[in-house]
Amino acid sequence: RAERQTSIYSPPFYSSSNGYKMRLRLYLYGDGNARRSHLSLFFVLMRGVNDAILKFPFDYKVTFCLYDQSGQGKHVIDSFRPDIRSNSFQRPRSDMNIASGIPKFMALSTIEEDGGRSNGYVVDDTMFIKVLIDFDGMAKALLPYVMSLNPGLPANVQQMLIKQETERRGQQKST
Repeated sequence: RAERQTSIYSPPFYSSSNGYKMRLRLYLYGDGNARRSHLSLFFVLMRGVNDAILKFPFDYKVTFCLYDQSGQGKHVIDSFRPDIRSNSFQRPRSDMNIASGIPKFMALSTIEEDGGRSNGYVVDDTMFIKVLIDFDGMAKALLPYVMSLNPGLPANVQQMLIKQETERRGQQKST
């Protein structure tokens, strides 16, 4: 609130062993027109060792999930599609591209309810945020299921469970 630190960067990570390098940028008290009213969350493409073999501009849907740690499953999930004309999604020419994302990801009033004691999004001064890059064109209705999977499971197990759930929902529709 004192605005001494306007944003926090996540550590860099890759979408896969041969994938895109990226990180998240979080403004706890908002950015731009969301300042002092919302938590702002942005995606940042970074220059990576695999860029020469990757497809640019980056045009995959990006989904953010702020975990509800209360066990009630009230995760905050929002997505955006990259504007492929924006420099944010072109092949990086410097260490990091300009961040792009969701300025009004979550109202601060939601986090600050009841003095911030029981909202479930901040527990022991810790928040958990997941980013999902949709390389497959996943159905929006499947996102709550995907975000509720145990993040401690290996990626291949999560992918298997997602495939099984997709098939199960497909069978339900056909009956």
